[in-house]
Amino acid sequence: MRRRASGILLHLTSLPGRFGIGDMGPAARHFIDFLAEAGQSYWQILPLNPIMPVHGNSPYASTSAFACNTLLISPELLAEEGLLDSAELGRADLPPDVPVNYLTVQEVKRKLLTQAYSRFVEQGDDADYRRFCRDENWWLDDFALFASLKERFDDRSWTDWPQELRDREKSAIQRAAEELSDRVSYEKFLQYVFLKQWGALKEYCAQRSIHIVGDIPIYVYDDSSDVWANPELFKLDGQKKPAYVAGVPPDYFSKTGQRWGNPVYEWDVHRQTGYAWWVKRLAHNMRLTDFVRVDHFRGFLAYWQIAAREKTAVNGTWVEAPAMNFFTQLSRKFPYLPIIAEDLGIITPDVRELMNHFEFPGMKILLFSFGPDMPRNPYIPHNLPRNCVAYTGTHDNNTARGWFEHEATEEDRERLFGYSGRTIEAAHVPREMIRLLMMSAANTVIFPMQDVLGLGSDARMNFPSTTQGNWEWRLTPEQLSEADATWLSEMTQIYGR
Repeated sequence: MRRRASGILLHLTSLPGRFGIGDMGPAARHFIDFLAEAGQSYWQILPLNPIMPVHGNSPYASTSAFACNTLLISPELLAEEGLLDSAELGRADLPPDVPVNYLTVQEVKRKLLTQAYSRFVEQGDDADYRRFCRDENWWLDDFALFASLKERFDDRSWTDWPQELRDREKSAIQRAAEELSDRVSYEKFLQYVFLKQWGALKEYCAQRSIHIVGDIPIYVYDDSSDVWANPELFKLDGQKKPAYVAGVPPDYFSKTGQRWGNPVYEWDVHRQTGYAWWVKRLAHNMRLTDFVRVDHFRGFLAYWQIAAREKTAVNGTWVEAPAMNFFTQLSRKFPYLPIIAEDLGIITPDVRELMNHFEFPGMKILLFSFGPDMPRNPYIPHNLPRNCVAYTGTHDNNTARGWFEHEATEEDRERLFGYSGRTIEAAHVPREMIRLLMMSAANTVIFPMQDVLGLGSDARMNFPSTTQGNWEWRLTPEQLSEADATWLSEMTQIYGR
């Protein structure tokens, strides 16, 4: 990310498609073609991990840090392999121009994937599948059994399973694996198919000179295969439940702070293992994507620890984490760390020093720059450093047009007009913001697809701290227009990206 380039933020779920949710099929390739025609270099996505209805289908709350979301598997690609037929695809068609209805999608895709698995088994031995299961067994065995047991116990938390399974007694684990062997094989098949389709899609990106920017949440969910299989890596109590949870302290935005509920790491144990779990996690993600945005980066240096019994984040404490040692060890394992540090919010000087030491680019959000401090604001284009990734907004913000119409004060609008040198209508605000970032010194600029299209608040992806109505926005097939690709390509050429 040391050359001038630009890209688009769009999660796979937001792609058009026949089955109610974006996937890795034809529409994904069409979007990659759009990126290439528009002269873009990056496609940024959200985490690829499995999602959970209990957490509003957020990609940041998952049952695994290594498994992938099988709702993103393309039935059309399965049909090309002979694992589904056209009649089955036709019966699964859902309207292409409505938001994602996850419950409906799960029902429809489960039927298709179950049928595909049955045909896969009928075809007999598959050497590639056996090789995949062998090579990935270090995470796959635990996840497949975990997912199977979750179904057996009606989705109850693993801490409420029978004690011998909760505590992973060897004989109980072996017995469960034998009893659930077909279900375990099905879960492994789904992960095999996902990574096979994703590998082909990533290769298609490479052929079109598109780099994929992924996303790693710093924490994992307590009801996950990671905590079940590695309880010693987390601060848990005698019942294997979190003794402490993560969050952020009270601030201007919340008088009680944010209590996320994720178990915090037992960093001393991680250090003793040479950070083996994290090394594997980062290597796994570097295989999936070309760059990774690390969410809540400051948590590697110090994190807000809250006793699990606390209902809010008010009574937490700051606890230091071994950031310098951690990233030094990682840098010895990997010749290059393709990390983007999510450093939004209140960031202390020691975090900046850490980022500068390892030359990790941080994030700058243009929507945050038009307040009273605009001339000195670190996100305003004239203050942007080269080594950063600048965005109009992210998945957690309103769209640029939505911000202008519903959140910006009259003074904010006047400052935007003054900075741009002209009065701007709401419909033209997103493109003006894109232009401002394109001409900045930032090496990398990335725009949510909603801003490229000039969409309003109804196209927003996520409202933080809410669990309803998020992650549902989708492109319609006709929205990827040649005119938009031409305009973006012209901006890219004018500003040397």
